[in-house]
Amino acid sequence: MRQRLSVALVAMAAAASLAAQQPTTPGQIRPRPAEGRDPEFPPPNIREYKPRSTLVVPAHPVPRPKFPTIDFHGHPTPLTTPESINRVGEAMDSLNLRVMVNASGSSGDRLKQQIAAVAASKYKGRFVMFTTLNLQDVGPGSGARLAAQLEADVAAGAVGIGEIGKGFGLSARKADGTRLKLDDPELDPVWETAARLKIPVFIHVADPSEFFEPLDYRNERWLELALYSGRRYQDRTRFPSFEELMAERNRLFARHPKTTWVIAHLGWHANDLARLGRMFDSLPNLYSEVGAILYDLGRQPRAAREFFVKYQDRLLFGKDSFQPDEYPYYWRVFETFDEYFDYYRDYHAFWKLYGLGLPDAVLKKLYYGNALKITPGIPRSGFP
Repeated sequence: MRQRLSVALVAMAAAASLAAQQPTTPGQIRPRPAEGRDPEFPPPNIREYKPRSTLVVPAHPVPRPKFPTIDFHGHPTPLTTPESINRVGEAMDSLNLRVMVNASGSSGDRLKQQIAAVAASKYKGRFVMFTTLNLQDVGPGSGARLAAQLEADVAAGAVGIGEIGKGFGLSARKADGTRLKLDDPELDPVWETAARLKIPVFIHVADPSEFFEPLDYRNERWLELALYSGRRYQDRTRFPSFEELMAERNRLFARHPKTTWVIAHLGWHANDLARLGRMFDSLPNLYSEVGAILYDLGRQPRAAREFFVKYQDRLLFGKDSFQPDEYPYYWRVFETFDEYFDYYRDYHAFWKLYGLGLPDAVLKKLYYGNALKITPGIPRSGFP
């Protein structure tokens, strides 16, 4: 009996050892534990551990992009005074940003005020404006009303709709108190009007998928979620799941094939580029931009380079928050083959970045060509 028990224990230990070495997913191998040992010294917390790298590799910082660039996802300070316009314009000059799309959409008199202020400034032709949609309390007749306002805003000078925020789908409520779904047919007149006017619809759906997952130590966005309570969407009594939002979004795009859709942040699929590629393959009216997801591109340089080359006609440059010192990180990732360099926000990513070394033809489409193609209201001067 004792011998059989010993044999069983040995077999169990061997099985456990073998399981520890088995891939968790195809091509992934579990790391070997530290032989069951605990550190001799108290471990640092996640904010304290900042090891100094001893790696010495060539570095090629890129303060300005190789070609003039359109920031399709700009959020500058309000462009209502000469001082604010000059401050943003001077920063754009230093970064070789030729045009910024103000994706902090405005409508009605506020839209007209910003357009007039820019037109009277020395940076005329360097900013274009998106309009916005009031998606609260949608009910019968809301679609026609919003479509009429869209017509008026485009006539006043708006060049697109956006940025439609993540509250659409996550938290916006209809007049009857139910959640406003992304594919609610009441809004069809808006999307059909955008198609007829030939303007893009720039939409931010959801947030990174990990924001919807349990907040445990397996969640690679743990630090960000621990810092920002407003980014936690785990409560299914308050929020739909990530996949539910993706399904609504995809049905919306498919139902309006003549509308030009631009999904913000690579649709939150920068960690699964094959999924976004399948969307591009099935939806010829779909485009996307790279704002605030550089951390995901920079950790998969070979796969991301291949993706950008394959889908070079569908990708636009965008930054999101206007922090001039952060733009050069994008230029370096896109233009160089540099290895193992820092990202600019530690709570987004605890890993390093690698350059994609994109060809010039791809850079030109990413930086300005595709934005010009889908947004007729952007001035054409100043580009190669």
